[in-house]
Amino acid sequence: MEKITIYAVSDSVGETAELVARAVMKQFEAAELNVKRFSFVNDKEAIDNIITKAMEENSFIVFTLVVEELRDYLSEQAAINNIGAVDILTPVLLPLVKQLGVSPKFEPGLLRKLDEKYFKKVEAVEFAVKYDDGKDTRGILLADIVLVGVSRTSKTPLSMYLAHKNLKVANIPLVPEVSPPDELNLISPKKIIGLTLNIDNLNKIRKERLKAMGLKDTANYANLERILEELSYADEIMKKLNCRVIDTTNKAVEETASIILDCIQEYNK
Repeated sequence: MEKITIYAVSDSVGETAELVARAVMKQFEAAELNVKRFSFVNDKEAIDNIITKAMEENSFIVFTLVVEELRDYLSEQAAINNIGAVDILTPVLLPLVKQLGVSPKFEPGLLRKLDEKYFKKVEAVEFAVKYDDGKDTRGILLADIVLVGVSRTSKTPLSMYLAHKNLKVANIPLVPEVSPPDELNLISPKKIIGLTLNIDNLNKIRKERLKAMGLKDTANYANLERILEELSYADEIMKKLNCRVIDTTNKAVEETASIILDCIQEYNK
């Protein structure tokens, strides 16, 4: 059986065309098939080069070109030169246009843009985990946002929520016995968000936390004097940092996150 090379041609990366080509290959295990990918084909000259190469080999073309002019040109040139060519997208696009009553964007690379957005989100989540609770203060210099505050002011939930908005967030606990990391003084105060909470609410939250851990709620962690000391210290540090401070009392994570996003948007203007 003769050897055939399938050309996977695309105006983007070409993964879709190649996947279809390889799926088809599985149906012809006895045949000697090979796949060559041609990515970012955005003009007629590139198509002419592909046609020339295809004529030199025993080739078949599968393509995903969303620009109509290029799509038609490749089909025409393949027909003129007796090269088999299959348009993967159009048979799906046209019926959808008819049913939806709207025209497609005809914009190359949209699937890749979605993939990039997804991977950026994954990267942000991994960043939030790595630089959570001051584990590694080097993250401060790499972060889009740095959250500071005493324990149980929603630093971690906010970090994860904002990570799903594709933002890299580090968070730093403020404790009287530990000096804040020097890196906080090396970034713009506009990137730092201080979080605080009403003393009574914080006391209640900490007591519930202790109970959940199987500990007595009389521990120093939930002591009112200790909480007041921590809040006073945190307030002092936030004033020195000259950062925006948000009172999270009775606020849902989404509400606080919305305020932070507004701050970042203002900063980026």
